[in-house]
Amino acid sequence: MLNLPPYKEFPELQYDNIIMRQISTTDIANIIDICVYDGKWAVTAHDALEILNKIDKDYQDGNSIHWGIVDIGKNIIVGSCGYYRGFDNDTGEMGFILKSEFRRKGYMLTAVNLAANYGLMDMGLKKVIAITSNRNIKAKNLLTRAGFEIDRTLTDEDIQYKYC
Repeated sequence: MLNLPPYKEFPELQYDNIIMRQISTTDIANIIDICVYDGKWAVTAHDALEILNKIDKDYQDGNSIHWGIVDIGKNIIVGSCGYYRGFDNDTGEMGFILKSEFRRKGYMLTAVNLAANYGLMDMGLKKVIAITSNRNIKAKNLLTRAGFEIDRTLTDEDIQYKYC
């Protein structure tokens, strides 16, 4: 049985050096450079706030859940990870982004695994997918290391992975 958002309390996920939590308005200045919605990137704090409001509406409507990835020691958001585009056919599509200065430190591998396991075990999803460009070698490598495998080729450019 599915257990989809919104939840009475926003779920926090933690492992090792990260905690995944809801992004709040107090985080705005720290997330401008990684804030994007429907392909539109934030440039200003106002843009980021508008995007955060759209993400929160999607969450309240039961169509997504989006965590900020927080470095526990530094107490700052280093990236985000979550499910987007609804949950048709009991499937969650994962998306993620990490600030460039925090890449290659294990943050995203941990976050993707936490979110994938939460989706399957706590939300009751039957399938977790991620879609990336065939040219995005870093994302493809991350997905493979996180336990995803190629599910199907969507176009000449895009590949769909599934969590196994």
